[in-house]
Amino acid sequence: MIANIQFEVAKLSDIDGVLALQELYLVSNLSEEEKEFGFVTTPFTIPQLTEVIEQQGLFLAKDNSKTIAYIFSGSWDFFNQWPIFNYMITLLPDLKFLDFDVTTTNSFQYGPICIDKKYRGKGLITPLFEFMRKHIVKRYPLALTFINKTNIPSTKAHTEKLKWTIIGDFQFNNNNYFILAYNMNQPVS
Repeated sequence: MIANIQFEVAKLSDIDGVLALQELYLVSNLSEEEKEFGFVTTPFTIPQLTEVIEQQGLFLAKDNSKTIAYIFSGSWDFFNQWPIFNYMITLLPDLKFLDFDVTTTNSFQYGPICIDKKYRGKGLITPLFEFMRKHIVKRYPLALTFINKTNIPSTKAHTEKLKWTIIGDFQFNNNNYFILAYNMNQPVS
């Protein structure tokens, strides 16, 4: 099923497709039952999408020109417009991963990632992540992200399929999150 998938760095003309996919899996749009299959928590606006695209930080998977998956990646400067990321930045000095002292200059915020449910479990996450990794490693050696502890599918996909490491956790707005890290110099095996 993924043999004909194209991977691309997003362009401004991709915004509508990204918004359509985001709308399908945004946590606020899902029932409790639907959330069990994974969700995204950060809604992006057109100006925010424009900014991340101009920074070449949005990566897409497409099937017949339709956006079926995306991965966001951005500097802490971009993501600090949301309170949760500002809070995460305060945690960085206490985080350790491999030989890294985690900073806002040697790391970036990875995610969210969203894959259309028809394409989940088909092996799409690995080549999409690897496509993003090859582009971003030129700028950052370290990726960080956080995952809501109730989002078990995302935690499993990142720790089991992509081999991310849980390096901490935190609580924010009555939600509990894992903090995960990835060495961007390491290809996904």
